[in-house]
Amino acid sequence: MKVVRWTAWIAVLLVAAATLYLLVSGQFRDELLGTRDGGGIASVGGPFTLVDTRGATVTEKDFLGKPTAYFFGFTHCPDVCPTTLYEMTTWLAELGADADRLNVVFVSVDPARDTPDALAEYMSAFDERMIGLTGSQEQIDAIAKAFRVYVRKVEQDGGYTLDHTATVYLMDATGRFVGTIAYGESDEMALGKLKRLIGDG
Repeated sequence: MKVVRWTAWIAVLLVAAATLYLLVSGQFRDELLGTRDGGGIASVGGPFTLVDTRGATVTEKDFLGKPTAYFFGFTHCPDVCPTTLYEMTTWLAELGADADRLNVVFVSVDPARDTPDALAEYMSAFDERMIGLTGSQEQIDAIAKAFRVYVRKVEQDGGYTLDHTATVYLMDATGRFVGTIAYGESDEMALGKLKRLIGDG
Protein backbone atom coordinates (compact mmCIF):
# COMPACT_ATOMS: atom_id res chain seq x y z
CA MET A 1 0.00 0.00 0.00
CA LYS A 2 2.82 2.38 0.85
CA VAL A 3 4.33 1.84 -2.59
CA VAL A 4 0.99 2.66 -4.23
CA ARG A 5 0.57 5.81 -2.13
CA TRP A 6 4.10 6.99 -2.89
CA THR A 7 3.57 6.34 -6.59
CA ALA A 8 0.35 8.35 -6.50
CA TRP A 9 2.04 11.24 -4.71
CA ILE A 10 4.90 11.24 -7.20
CA ALA A 11 2.41 11.35 -10.07
CA VAL A 12 0.59 14.29 -8.45
CA LEU A 13 3.85 16.17 -7.92
CA LEU A 14 4.91 15.59 -11.52
CA VAL A 15 1.60 16.92 -12.82
CA ALA A 16 1.85 19.95 -10.53
CA ALA A 17 5.42 20.64 -11.62
CA ALA A 18 4.47 20.38 -15.29
CA THR A 19 1.53 22.74 -14.78
CA LEU A 20 3.72 25.26 -12.94
CA TYR A 21 6.31 25.08 -15.71
CA LEU A 22 3.72 25.80 -18.39
CA LEU A 23 2.30 28.73 -16.44
CA VAL A 24 5.70 30.27 -15.71
CA SER A 25 7.07 29.73 -19.21
CA GLY A 26 3.91 31.26 -20.64
CA GLN A 27 4.32 34.27 -18.37
CA PHE A 28 7.93 34.75 -19.45
CA ARG A 29 6.94 34.36 -23.09
CA ASP A 30 4.25 37.02 -22.68
CA GLU A 31 6.71 39.36 -20.98
CA LEU A 32 9.20 38.82 -23.79
CA LEU A 33 6.66 39.55 -26.52
CA GLY A 34 4.92 42.28 -24.60
CA THR A 35 1.42 42.88 -23.33
CA ARG A 36 -1.39 41.03 -25.06
CA ASP A 37 -4.53 42.36 -26.63
CA GLY A 38 -8.02 41.00 -26.19
CA GLY A 39 -7.43 38.31 -28.82
CA GLY A 40 -4.50 36.84 -26.94
CA ILE A 41 -1.91 38.00 -29.48
CA ALA A 42 1.14 39.94 -28.38
CA SER A 43 1.04 43.69 -28.98
CA VAL A 44 3.62 44.03 -31.77
CA GLY A 45 3.70 46.59 -34.56
CA GLY A 46 2.08 49.96 -35.00
CA PRO A 47 2.24 53.19 -36.99
CA PHE A 48 5.54 54.15 -38.62
CA THR A 49 6.91 56.51 -41.25
CA LEU A 50 10.02 55.53 -43.21
CA VAL A 51 11.43 55.88 -46.74
CA ASP A 52 12.00 53.25 -49.39
CA THR A 53 15.01 52.81 -51.67
CA ARG A 54 13.71 55.56 -53.98
CA GLY A 55 13.36 58.02 -51.10
CA ALA A 56 9.54 57.86 -51.16
CA THR A 57 7.69 58.04 -47.85
CA VAL A 58 6.18 54.74 -46.70
CA THR A 59 3.89 54.07 -43.74
CA GLU A 60 2.31 50.95 -42.29
CA LYS A 61 -0.87 51.81 -44.20
CA ASP A 62 0.88 51.08 -47.50
CA PHE A 63 1.02 47.41 -46.56
CA LEU A 64 -2.59 46.95 -45.51
CA GLY A 65 -4.69 44.69 -47.70
CA LYS A 66 -2.04 41.97 -47.91
CA PRO A 67 -0.21 40.09 -45.13
CA THR A 68 3.35 41.26 -44.52
CA ALA A 69 6.59 39.64 -43.38
CA TYR A 70 9.00 42.11 -41.73
CA PHE A 71 12.69 41.49 -41.09
CA PHE A 72 15.00 43.95 -39.33
CA GLY A 73 18.72 44.10 -40.07
CA PHE A 74 21.46 46.14 -41.76
CA THR A 75 23.54 46.04 -44.91
CA HIS A 76 26.87 45.59 -43.10
CA CYS A 77 25.56 42.52 -41.27
CA PRO A 78 28.09 39.73 -41.88
CA ASP A 79 25.88 36.67 -41.68
CA VAL A 80 22.36 36.67 -40.19
CA CYS A 81 20.89 39.30 -42.51
CA PRO A 82 22.13 38.02 -45.87
CA THR A 83 21.28 34.48 -44.82
CA THR A 84 17.73 35.43 -43.85
CA LEU A 85 17.17 37.56 -46.94
CA TYR A 86 18.42 34.74 -49.14
CA GLU A 87 16.04 32.35 -47.37
CA MET A 88 13.18 34.80 -47.88
CA THR A 89 14.08 34.98 -51.58
CA THR A 90 13.90 31.19 -51.70
CA TRP A 91 10.54 31.17 -49.90
CA LEU A 92 9.09 33.62 -52.41
CA ALA A 93 10.24 31.42 -55.26
CA GLU A 94 8.69 28.36 -53.59
CA LEU A 95 5.39 30.18 -53.11
CA GLY A 96 5.11 30.80 -56.84
CA ALA A 97 2.20 33.02 -57.85
CA ASP A 98 1.01 33.18 -54.22
CA ALA A 99 4.10 35.26 -53.39
CA ASP A 100 2.40 38.23 -55.04
CA ARG A 101 -0.21 38.09 -52.28
CA LEU A 102 2.45 38.82 -49.65
CA ASN A 103 4.47 41.93 -48.74
CA VAL A 104 8.07 41.22 -47.73
CA VAL A 105 9.83 44.13 -46.02
CA PHE A 106 13.42 44.60 -44.87
CA VAL A 107 13.82 47.44 -42.34
CA SER A 108 17.33 48.76 -41.72
CA VAL A 109 18.32 49.32 -38.10
CA ASP A 110 21.46 51.18 -39.22
CA PRO A 111 20.20 54.43 -40.77
CA ALA A 112 23.58 56.15 -40.42
CA ARG A 113 25.05 53.88 -43.11
CA ASP A 114 21.96 52.52 -44.84
CA THR A 115 20.87 55.41 -47.02
CA PRO A 116 18.20 54.74 -49.66
CA ASP A 117 20.91 54.36 -52.32
CA ALA A 118 23.01 51.99 -50.20
CA LEU A 119 19.94 49.96 -49.35
CA ALA A 120 18.88 49.80 -53.01
CA GLU A 121 22.25 48.38 -54.02
CA TYR A 122 22.12 45.83 -51.21
CA MET A 123 18.56 44.73 -51.97
CA SER A 124 19.38 44.19 -55.65
CA ALA A 125 20.96 40.87 -54.66
CA PHE A 126 17.62 39.48 -53.50
CA ASP A 127 14.09 39.04 -54.85
CA GLU A 128 12.96 42.28 -56.48
CA ARG A 129 9.59 42.07 -54.72
CA MET A 130 11.26 42.62 -51.35
CA ILE A 131 10.93 46.20 -50.12
CA GLY A 132 13.79 47.94 -48.33
CA LEU A 133 13.04 50.69 -45.81
CA THR A 134 15.22 53.10 -43.86
CA GLY A 135 14.80 56.49 -42.20
CA SER A 136 16.16 58.79 -39.54
CA GLN A 137 17.53 57.37 -36.31
CA GLU A 138 14.42 58.60 -34.52
CA GLN A 139 12.15 56.86 -37.02
CA ILE A 140 14.10 53.60 -36.80
CA ASP A 141 14.07 53.73 -33.00
CA ALA A 142 10.30 54.19 -33.10
CA ILE A 143 9.58 51.21 -35.36
CA ALA A 144 12.05 49.02 -33.46
CA LYS A 145 10.22 49.86 -30.25
CA ALA A 146 6.82 49.19 -31.83
CA PHE A 147 7.93 45.76 -33.08
CA ARG A 148 9.91 45.04 -29.91
CA VAL A 149 13.10 44.60 -31.88
CA TYR A 150 16.31 44.43 -29.85
CA VAL A 151 19.15 46.54 -31.28
CA ARG A 152 22.52 47.20 -29.66
CA LYS A 153 25.54 48.97 -31.12
CA VAL A 154 28.82 47.12 -30.59
CA GLU A 155 32.17 48.86 -31.16
CA GLN A 156 34.40 46.78 -33.40
CA ASP A 157 37.87 47.42 -34.90
CA GLY A 158 37.49 51.18 -35.08
CA GLY A 159 33.96 50.87 -36.42
CA TYR A 160 30.85 49.16 -35.19
CA THR A 161 28.41 46.35 -35.77
CA LEU A 162 24.91 45.79 -34.44
CA ASP A 163 23.40 43.01 -32.40
CA HIS A 164 19.72 42.71 -33.28
CA THR A 165 16.68 40.48 -33.22
CA ALA A 166 16.88 37.93 -36.04
CA THR A 167 13.18 37.12 -36.24
CA VAL A 168 10.77 37.52 -39.16
CA TYR A 169 7.56 39.17 -37.94
CA LEU A 170 4.30 38.07 -39.57
CA MET A 171 1.39 40.51 -39.80
CA ASP A 172 -2.02 39.83 -41.31
CA ALA A 173 -3.71 41.98 -43.96
CA THR A 174 -5.06 44.32 -41.27
CA GLY A 175 -1.60 44.93 -39.79
CA ARG A 176 -2.19 42.65 -36.81
CA PHE A 177 0.72 40.60 -35.47
CA VAL A 178 0.06 36.88 -35.84
CA GLY A 179 3.40 35.14 -35.36
CA THR A 180 7.09 34.84 -36.22
CA ILE A 181 9.59 32.79 -38.16
CA ALA A 182 12.66 32.15 -36.05
CA TYR A 183 16.21 32.40 -37.37
CA GLY A 184 17.30 28.95 -38.50
CA GLU A 185 13.76 27.59 -38.68
CA SER A 186 13.36 24.94 -41.36
CA ASP A 187 12.16 25.95 -44.81
CA GLU A 188 9.27 23.53 -44.43
CA MET A 189 8.01 25.21 -41.26
CA ALA A 190 8.60 28.71 -42.60
CA LEU A 191 6.73 28.00 -45.83
CA GLY A 192 3.90 26.44 -43.88
CA LYS A 193 3.52 29.61 -41.84
CA LEU A 194 3.63 31.83 -44.92
CA LYS A 195 1.06 29.71 -46.75
CA ARG A 196 -1.29 29.89 -43.77
CA LEU A 197 -0.69 33.63 -43.52
CA ILE A 198 -1.53 34.12 -47.19
CA GLY A 199 -4.49 31.77 -46.98
CA ASP A 200 -5.93 33.62 -44.00
CA GLY A 201 -5.48 36.91 -45.86
